[in-house]
Amino acid sequence: MNANHRILALFLIGIALIRVSAAAQDLDNPGNYITAVGKARGDMDTKYMQYISAAAHGRRARKVEKLRQEVLDNITQSRYKTTDLPFYKGDNSLRQAAIAYIQVCYSVFSEDYKKIVNIEEVAEQSVDEMQAYLLLQDKVSEKLQEASNNLDKATDDFAAKYHVTLTKEASPLGEKMESAGRLNKHINAVYITFFKCNYEDQQMVKAMNDKKLNDMEQARNALSGFAHEGLKALDTVKPYEGDASLIASCRKALQFYQTAADKDIPGLTDFYVKQEEFDKLKKNFDAKGSGRTKEDVDVYNKAVIDINASAKGFNQTNQKVNTQRNQVVNDWNESEKRFADEHMPHYR
Repeated sequence: MNANHRILALFLIGIALIRVSAAAQDLDNPGNYITAVGKARGDMDTKYMQYISAAAHGRRARKVEKLRQEVLDNITQSRYKTTDLPFYKGDNSLRQAAIAYIQVCYSVFSEDYKKIVNIEEVAEQSVDEMQAYLLLQDKVSEKLQEASNNLDKATDDFAAKYHVTLTKEASPLGEKMESAGRLNKHINAVYITFFKCNYEDQQMVKAMNDKKLNDMEQARNALSGFAHEGLKALDTVKPYEGDASLIASCRKALQFYQTAADKDIPGLTDFYVKQEEFDKLKKNFDAKGSGRTKEDVDVYNKAVIDINASAKGFNQTNQKVNTQRNQVVNDWNESEKRFADEHMPHYR
């Protein structure tokens, strides 16, 4: 019954296509030097956008490890090309800023994203693990955004120093990367509210199957709290580009969890309590053997009628909850996939 959560884009870099007014072709021209520094990154941005897109459209990070290695290869090639560039008339500021940016990208894909892949394996084992998993994604995104900002500033400073006019336009790749980053934040904000309830519901089902009433009640209370809290949190999440379908799907799921926790599950718990009491009564009744009185028989027969009626009610409620639970989880998974497919830029 696990709900699959795909990793989406972490990266908001390269959002501008820089054009320069200089016409000369040699690197003594500051405009051409800026262009050369940008071109040295080659296919690096394109390759990791392919990786992000593949991970977003239904394939988890571990499933696209081959692509991650290809990204690392491209980053390495970009680093070689950038380090091969000469200083600009003794000025190493822009070249060094580009190298620093590439090094951050390499660090992210070789170390940070490897951590994300490892954490992915255990993220669904607890609410804390999932929150740590999503937080790591945010931290990595922030690290890359900071590196990108530093490179942008170094480019602007270099252009101002050497009187180069820069025209910054949104590039197709940059627009897709920016969109992917915003989409990731939106889906994560909605997903965590769903995951908390889904996780506690699974814990409750496990406790019920094991007939551990204390664990079942603890999970039910947590589920109720997360459902009420999550419904309030969803009211603060804005639709993504006017699309509120993911929010609506999550709200529907949380409404089910809230009703289940507050109304349906207590009845199931009561049945287990009654069953324990009946089992004790039956044990005592059987132990009396031929010494049973008419009152003992009457009490036992009434208990049999009561427990059978309770069992019928239990089965009906349990079947209803299970049917609704499966439908809610399936609807959520389909909605999340459809939402990502609709809004996440495909890139090949």
